Amino acid sequence: MSSTVLFSLEGRGLKLDTAADLEPHIKALKENEDVEEVRLQGNTLGVGACEALAAVLRSKKKLRTAVLADIFTSRLLSEIPPALDALLTALLRCPQLRTVDLSDNAFGLNTVAPLQPFLLQHTPLQHLILTNNGLGPAAGTLIAEALTALAAKKESARSSSSAPKDIPDLETVICGRNRLESGSMAAWAKAYQANKNILTIKMTSNGIRQEGVSHLLSAGLAHCASLHTLDLQDNTFTHTAAGVLAATLPSWPRLKELGVGDCLLTSQGMRAVAKTFSSGSSPALEILRLQYNEIDISGLKALVDALHAKPKLRRVELNGNKFNEDPVIERLKEVLDERREEYGPGFEEGVDEEWGLDELDDLEEEDEDEDEDEGSEDGRKEEPETVEEKANKVLQEAEEAEDENVALEEDKSVDQLANMMEKAELN
Repeated sequence: MSSTVLFSLEGRGLKLDTAADLEPHIKALKENEDVEEVRLQGNTLGVGACEALAAVLRSKKKLRTAVLADIFTSRLLSEIPPALDALLTALLRCPQLRTVDLSDNAFGLNTVAPLQPFLLQHTPLQHLILTNNGLGPAAGTLIAEALTALAAKKESARSSSSAPKDIPDLETVICGRNRLESGSMAAWAKAYQANKNILTIKMTSNGIRQEGVSHLLSAGLAHCASLHTLDLQDNTFTHTAAGVLAATLPSWPRLKELGVGDCLLTSQGMRAVAKTFSSGSSPALEILRLQYNEIDISGLKALVDALHAKPKLRRVELNGNKFNEDPVIERLKEVLDERREEYGPGFEEGVDEEWGLDELDDLEEEDEDEDEDEGSEDGRKEEPETVEEKANKVLQEAEEAEDENVALEEDKSVDQLANMMEKAELN
């Protein structure tokens, strides 16, 4: 990016407590009326410095991107709210500001308050990035509620004769490593339902359990027909939420990337998802991340059998699952390599992470006696819970298909126990 539109102090490690501390570093910003992007991450700013910076930022009418990640390291909790409030109040005066990145700042419930009014009012917002902010479910709920209100604010502004007509939809929400947990998923589902034209959602490593994931999918993301990228890695699905995922996939005809690695998807869940894939849902899918999901060879075979319905699929990640070297793996690798040769760059061009199969160097041994109807991460039977009828139907059909087409050598007593657990969970 040209220096005329970018101002950056990124990674300088500056400790700026006061306006006087800041002054020597922002001369170029003060003089630049054409600046479009400001990058301040990797420094630490006190209240005085933030107030002085805010006075400069509010006049930058062409500003489109503000990267304010990691700017409060070593600051007291009492310092962060007034400092953040000064910056965000100033950014409300920037009519072209589309992208805000506040990652790696310790907000939590006590310091999240200044973010709410900004999200409630800033109708130009298009991309919101909040990663590793320590939000927790309570603060996460407040953020989600603000985004719900923002959708209504955007719609109202579009119909106003005095407001700009080019008000964008909220297109990106990245909110990972924030301990959002299942308790905030009702609010997040409403937020996504309200912002139904969203394109990219990444909510990795949030400690969301299967009931929370199920609600997020069925009540929220199912309404997002324009979704291109969904990354929910490192949350807990089990086959329960995997069934809801399978039922929701037809809602995303434009989906290009799906990340559900390290989610305890299970082989039963993988078979349910693969069955939906086979029916032609999400035909635009290009990247599928399935690492560390306790998927065995039956789940892998179901996925490979669905490849005919996924002509654009070019990257599959499967490391850390429960199968050994098998002809099915070679079949998958051959199909992906053929697609790269036909549509992608040459093998020598160094884009291996965008094409083909990942390195399978951490596979687990498959346990032939393992009960596939896992109830939870620790193996305990889950309490019966209500799951959407459509998800139940998908799971049941996947299991019936498996019974017809795959001969599993399992002990009869284990089969009986699995059937009992299945009935208890699906009734």
